[in-house]
Amino acid sequence: MSYLNAAKKISQGVLGLGVAGVILQNSLYDVDGGERAVIYDRFRGVLPKVKEPGMHFKMPYIQYPHIYDVKSRPRTVNTSTGSKDLQQVNISLRILSHPIPDKIPTIHGEIGQDYDDRVLPSIAPEILKAIVAQYDAEQLITNREQVSREISETLIERAGQFHLNVTDVSITHLTFMKEFERSIEHKQIAQQEAERAKFIVAMAEQEAKAAVIRAEGESESARIITEALSKSGEGVIQVRRIDAAKEIATALAGSGNVTYLPGQGNMLLGLNSGR
Repeated sequence: MSYLNAAKKISQGVLGLGVAGVILQNSLYDVDGGERAVIYDRFRGVLPKVKEPGMHFKMPYIQYPHIYDVKSRPRTVNTSTGSKDLQQVNISLRILSHPIPDKIPTIHGEIGQDYDDRVLPSIAPEILKAIVAQYDAEQLITNREQVSREISETLIERAGQFHLNVTDVSITHLTFMKEFERSIEHKQIAQQEAERAKFIVAMAEQEAKAAVIRAEGESESARIITEALSKSGEGVIQVRRIDAAKEIATALAGSGNVTYLPGQGNMLLGLNSGR
């Protein structure tokens, strides 16, 4: 009889340990790095305190943790709208965002865990249509940086109202109807041809100016020489003859095929040494 009582107590102890193990297992949960958790309580609703990464305790079957990824994640939003001059515009936007960690209880209570599929896909097309409608199609091309900055500023402000932090916004695609794209292409080609013609005209003008400057320089040089001759008579010419004779004599002195014949003419004869 005592044996049966002991066995019963052991089985009860094992059962108790098993129940305690199950309760303990359901009382603990982990929050990984880059995540935050919010607790929903059956009696108190969403608790205001945000759980940081680590192991945490909860009341089993009464409290339920909901895990949120707070790392920045990209999302692409595509929309088709009209410009100020009624051109159809297809635009794609790449948005990098994450929920504000301290506002996760509010996000969970007001929007839900599917906030990422509800907020940005809703507000981004609305913002794109409002801003694109303020510009002509050509302005969207020439002022693309300004348009992108305006979209980014408006989207950051609007997403903040839903407790989302937008860290980067960029226009990835901007296309128009084929007819408009062809007209823009033809206009760009015409502008390039006009710039090329302008460059050719400018080069011709520069060459003409250079020719005038050269002509003026040659004229001034001739005038100076004429004035020098008129003042110095034959002296300048004789000096130039002497300089020329010196250059000829220096050149011929290095040749072995030259013989000097003294006389009145001071003649120089070229002889072939091989004969």
